[in-house]
Formats: sequence, structure tokens, C-alpha cells
Amino acid sequence: MRLGIAAPLRHGWRMSASILIAPASLADAAPIAAIYAHHVRHGTATFETVPPGVDEIAARMAKVLDAGWPWLVAREGQGGDVVGYAYAAQYNPRAGYRYACEDSIYLRHDRQGRGLGTRLLAALLEASQACGFRQMIAGIAGSEPASLALHARAGFAQVARLASVGRKHGQWLDVIYMQRALGDGDAAPPPQEP
Repeated sequence: MRLGIAAPLRHGWRMSASILIAPASLADAAPIAAIYAHHVRHGTATFETVPPGVDEIAARMAKVLDAGWPWLVAREGQGGDVVGYAYAAQYNPRAGYRYACEDSIYLRHDRQGRGLGTRLLAALLEASQACGFRQMIAGIAGSEPASLALHARAGFAQVARLASVGRKHGQWLDVIYMQRALGDGDAAPPPQEP
């Protein structure tokens, strides 16, 4: 069974007077690649060390979108610049993980600290639940306190910490896993078994 995108996503969400959060399209691959490249080069939120090109980002997007999972962009107004993005994909490709997803959220470096991540995560939680996901997992580098705080404010709880599993920019990095139930979570069986 393919998990579908909910109807509200087709119309977008007006999140403020100047920011619109809506489903991404492959036409957004170039600005998404640029946002991600900055984090690859300068940050520790991702353990990639070489920024993927636009074609690779488009392929990653197509995999998520073709599965019917949410990939959202935050734009400055209708048709404006992409200033952030978020997506959720199945946590593990094995069938038994079908109802668990992992999120990713990245903001343009000059848009951090303005509440945009909170709005993107809220929209992503709603869209992921509408797709049928029951659990969302976030793998966060321990060097990213803003991301840890963002997820905690959204109801995520820390469930694991892997010490020194990554290395980037001359430092060992922990990965902290946080988790949050979506909809019924595990209180009821899914509509269809994997």
C-alpha cells in the first residue's frame, strides 16, 4: 500500500504573512541543494562531507515523493525563494518499519532562529500522520542543541544516544535519537499489516 499525501498539502499552509509552507516539487531541487550544501560544508547536522549536486538531490526527492511521503518547502510568499525544507521517509526500507518515519529539516543559514523550523516541523508532523505514519524518529547530532530543543518542544522524547559515532570538522560527534508518536501511535493496529 502506498502512503498518500493528505489533501491539505495540495493547497499549502499559510504559516505567516510572509512564509508559505507547501509540498515541494522537483523544480525545487536547486535551492534545496544550495541550502543543504551550506550545512554539509559548515555544520554538523549532517555527516555528509561533500555536498550532493542538484541531480542527486532531485533523485532523493523523487524517491520520497514517488513513495507518497511528504517533502515540504518554506517559501517567502507565493512562488518566492525557498528558505527551508523538511521531509519524512520510512525509517528503514524493510516492510515491518512501514509505519515509522525519520524526519529531516534544514533552513537557509540566514533564516535560522526565527521560528521557521518550528513551523516546518509542525506541518511535517501533520503531513506524516496523514500519510499513515505512526511514529517519527529524529537522529540529531549532539552538537546541534537548537535541533534537540526544536524536537523536544514538538513532543519528541530522547530514546537513545550513540556516543562518538560520527566525525566531522575535527571532532567526534554523538547522535541522539528522539521519537514521537503520530496519531494513534501504537494504541491501535494499523489499517493494514505490512
